[in-house]
Amino acid sequence: MISILVVEDDATLNKMICTKLRLEGFAPLPAANGADALRTTRDHHIDFVITDLMMPEIDGNDLIAELRSWKPALPVLVMTAKSQTEDMAESFGLGADDYLVKPVDLQQLVLHVRALLRRAQLQERMRIRVGATVLDADKLSVEAKGEEQVLPPKEFALIFKLAGRPGRVFTRAELLEEIWGPESDSDERNVDAHIKKLRHRLERNDDIRIDTVRGLGYKAICTPRPQEELR
Repeated sequence: MISILVVEDDATLNKMICTKLRLEGFAPLPAANGADALRTTRDHHIDFVITDLMMPEIDGNDLIAELRSWKPALPVLVMTAKSQTEDMAESFGLGADDYLVKPVDLQQLVLHVRALLRRAQLQERMRIRVGATVLDADKLSVEAKGEEQVLPPKEFALIFKLAGRPGRVFTRAELLEEIWGPESDSDERNVDAHIKKLRHRLERNDDIRIDTVRGLGYKAICTPRPQEELR
């Protein structure tokens, strides 16, 4: 699943953007400013960045310059109230790939994100093959034995997460935070309910199964080992 770092010091707007991205099948990570964003990039793999410009500690342009110094291919979309041509020129000069002026319609934001991802060819490599089973993050689908199931975003996020790290035990709390988000009102019973639905979908699948680790959480057992694919 494609991880998107959302760097915005307006907590309400940040939450709204993360919620929208999560509903669209992405994995958003919030950051309150550039310094917070850089800390997050040290602890998480990031595929895409959405950033405001006017922020405390480290502003958006300084963040772009820092990211470009060590991740030159990382797609960066600026979303800001600064609408002057010289502001846009500065951000593009530092390495921004796109520029939106606030207020931004959230669906419009998603369209720009998807367009940049297509250009970066990130979505095309987000497939996992396990034996005869293919998990496709672009279509949110599981294909096996000639049949394709398109899953709801959270169910797909769960199976993609588990199958991507076979044998690794994920606690319910980890899955809840990473897939539903730290601000979600859902509880760990929601994770259990989605796992139950996934098991039903996979009951005839010989390549992937989900095991319960009592007192901890869940892990995927994959035969053979999964492989990420380019398409």
